Amino acid sequence: MKVGLDIAFFGSSLVSAYWNGAATYYRGIIHALARRGHRVTFYEPDAYDRQIHRDIADPDWARVFVYKPTEEGAWQALADGSNADVIVKASGVGVFDELLEAAVPQIKRADAVSIYWDVDAPATLGRIAADAGDPMRNLIPEYDLVLTYGGGQPVIDAFLELGARECIPVYNAVDPETHHPVEPDPRFDADLGFLGNRLPDRETRVERFFLETAALRPDLHFLLGGNGWQDKPMPGNVDYLGHIYTRDHNTFNCTPRAVLNVNRDSMAKNGWSPATRIFEAAGAGACLISDWWLGIEDFLEPEREVLVAHSAEDVAAHLDGLTRKRARAMGEAARRRVLAEHTYSRRAEQVESILEGFDAARTAELAARTTTVSTSGTEHVSGSNFGPPA
Repeated sequence: MKVGLDIAFFGSSLVSAYWNGAATYYRGIIHALARRGHRVTFYEPDAYDRQIHRDIADPDWARVFVYKPTEEGAWQALADGSNADVIVKASGVGVFDELLEAAVPQIKRADAVSIYWDVDAPATLGRIAADAGDPMRNLIPEYDLVLTYGGGQPVIDAFLELGARECIPVYNAVDPETHHPVEPDPRFDADLGFLGNRLPDRETRVERFFLETAALRPDLHFLLGGNGWQDKPMPGNVDYLGHIYTRDHNTFNCTPRAVLNVNRDSMAKNGWSPATRIFEAAGAGACLISDWWLGIEDFLEPEREVLVAHSAEDVAAHLDGLTRKRARAMGEAARRRVLAEHTYSRRAEQVESILEGFDAARTAELAARTTTVSTSGTEHVSGSNFGPPA
């Protein structure tokens, strides 16, 4: 693998976390890759009011290409990125996903690498399983690599069964430059805080682990942040704050006595899917209470680095026994763990290793093919005519 790759990355948004839970993940991975000498262009559509709700300016560690949310705009972005060494199509761009997914493996150079990077693999796999005609079913084998930001062996096995050449999880992590301890802020003073957008496959679990807990403990103060909850009935001891910009995530995590993680249904059922907020909270040294899911102990040790709950009653019991002193100790232990094992610098090293392994395997395959061709005759490979409509 050459030093300093040009990487084209098609995703939802790098500069806005508005209705975009993957923003922190993209920023962490891409910033870490840039620190290692790679050049990344992030292609994002001007959609869902994300550009007017930016929470960072264009960073100096990535080029940001914002395209119109039209078919023509998508093709312009694809043309701009077609000469990259690595072309990534992330799941859930939200605009012309099917077009982008079909185009990326076709437009790349013969010596480039195409990656389908799934930031919501359980949902993608569930969608494909429910629809035999889903276009992605036939496209997965066209990609050189499938990477996911969670899922463990169940997700790996499912993608391999669908024909993926290789599937490797690259989990969420923390960037200590952006997520770290700060002074508490009275705006976020509470016994328990939860930060997450209102989504169909999360809402019931938020009711169960957060709102029911608030109802069980009317003498405690609860904070809810995130988009979409404004018309949700909730107990009187819950304050709804609306969208919390990423610049305030550290203070939101550091101020309440504890913060709550609630996985979405699909990720909880699949397991091995630590949400971004787990690492954001741990990086800030927050005391974290999380719903239980398979594999949680592979990332944080229950009772020492995280408190695990199976019900609202469990969350309430954790709060009953949680002193400020114990909360600080658990937050500090979680922070030590993620800084040692779960940073985006480590994830970037993993991505490099994956690409190096793929490059070595392809070189060996081409060498074997060349030897076969030299003894049996010539081989002709036609070029692709895939492209925008004339």
